[in-house]
Amino acid sequence: MLLLIDAGNTRVKWAIPEPGLAASLPPVWLHLGSVSHDELDSLAATWAALPIRRILISNVAGDAIWQRLLTLLDASVPAVVAERFASTLACAGLKNGYRRPAQLGSDRFASAIAAHALYPQRALIVVTCGTATTIDAVNPDGIFLGGMILPGLQLMAQSLASNTAQLPQVAASLSLHTLFADNTDQAIVSGCINAQVGAIMRAHDDLAASQDQPVNCIISGGAASYLTPHLGISCHHVDNLVLTGLSVVAKSTALFLDRT
Repeated sequence: MLLLIDAGNTRVKWAIPEPGLAASLPPVWLHLGSVSHDELDSLAATWAALPIRRILISNVAGDAIWQRLLTLLDASVPAVVAERFASTLACAGLKNGYRRPAQLGSDRFASAIAAHALYPQRALIVVTCGTATTIDAVNPDGIFLGGMILPGLQLMAQSLASNTAQLPQVAASLSLHTLFADNTDQAIVSGCINAQVGAIMRAHDDLAASQDQPVNCIISGGAASYLTPHLGISCHHVDNLVLTGLSVVAKSTALFLDRT
């Protein structure tokens, strides 16, 4: 049984793919869960009760969360050494075009691997909408070209509301009815949503100009549903893109163990 862990900036997602459906894409999840960083210790009993034989982790939440995960796993699954997924020059059919491949966030690399595995030989814009919004490009030859990072939708709204005098806090109600809002709450929402949508569309159009085939947009993350209605392109909404990428990686190769 394979335990996959996606430790992000605000939450830790985890999953166990159905062992009998190893080739399935997207995976069929036998178990799937998500907790905040504060709730991490609550997973100990759940993991201890499962016959886990391998653990693969993507962590972009920093060293403190990494050490907490190792301590938790040592207590709940002591017989298994956790493997840390890191960005490399190439993995699972995807080549990393970053100037310094190791600097690419492991979550972005895993998401791109998942998108390329789900939609091979296609030009892709891969969008993840979480604490940060990342917008990355993959060409049909399976080369990760690079991308953009901007504040996530809620973070953008919170920052504007908390750092501008007399502006209300609107991050909890991100819905958009018109581009030119006639009240301050909706003006903030319109600005934030259209900033995100504009970045995605700019990435899509720029990649399309260099390709001889249509560009596919793959979108994932908690804020994706707020953006897709306003995009002028069709998108494939894929849940748990990082976990899917980790599943692809786990099936393709045995990683070097890294507990540092």
